[in-house]
Amino acid sequence: MPVISMFYGIIIRLYLLDNLHHSLPHIHARYAEFEASIGIGDGEVLAGELPRKQLRLVQAWIELHRDELMADWELAASGELPYKIDPL
Repeated sequence: MPVISMFYGIIIRLYLLDNLHHSLPHIHARYAEFEASIGIGDGEVLAGELPRKQLRLVQAWIELHRDELMADWELAASGELPYKIDPL
């Protein structure tokens, strides 16, 4: 579960070979004791929760880096390590 970015205390990960959400492209965001799976396509929470402010930061970051995230998703889905992505 490589870390692909960190900003404002939020850690963003992409799990390798993660099929938990039916192969829907998503990231895992962690902030303090909170963790959520968030869809790359629409920024919606698939599972878990984040505080509202941190969720909005993650959604803004997804919007800025969607193409890079999709490329990383393809790498991770095939078992390869994804690249780091610039923080917010």
